[in-house]
Amino acid sequence: MEISAGIQASLAGRYAVALFELAAEDGVVSAVESDLDKLSAALDQSPELASLTTNPQLGRKAKMSAIEEVAKLLELSTLTRRFLGVLAENRRLAETGRVIRAFREIAAAQRGEVSAEVISARPLTEDQLSSLKQKLTAREGRTVKLTSSVDPDMLGGLIVTIGSKRIDGSIRTRLNALTQAMKG
Repeated sequence: MEISAGIQASLAGRYAVALFELAAEDGVVSAVESDLDKLSAALDQSPELASLTTNPQLGRKAKMSAIEEVAKLLELSTLTRRFLGVLAENRRLAETGRVIRAFREIAAAQRGEVSAEVISARPLTEDQLSSLKQKLTAREGRTVKLTSSVDPDMLGGLIVTIGSKRIDGSIRTRLNALTQAMKG
């Protein structure tokens, strides 16, 4: 399996590659991906947990014991727990979010998928997401795994990011382009 140079070049990418290789060796890629999804959701839902990973005032031992308790609470697999311990020991817990994103990209590429993120002003319906997924799959020629988020500051439209490609169909961008065109 070929892993993009961009992922390999980043610190988080190197950790993600190492975790993926260990998971693949043990045949537990899906379980680790599920663990990372749980951890990502916990980080998103708990400002305290997110602060734990980034707070430089907390010592290594305190972070290690706290992340071990979180791993137990989330019922993460042994490999994921050990990996989080390594991140804590190496003072790299702040990279957790980026490691999760890189791992997802690697796992998706291994499955022949491509990840896409769509940002909209309001939540998209299931029908809209399904239609967008079909169109992106046809455009990319491989299965698209779509994640969506809402940015209330957008006026309308969509911003779709697929790998390093960005399709900006937001009203704000269109208005800015129109303003620039009118200025000459």
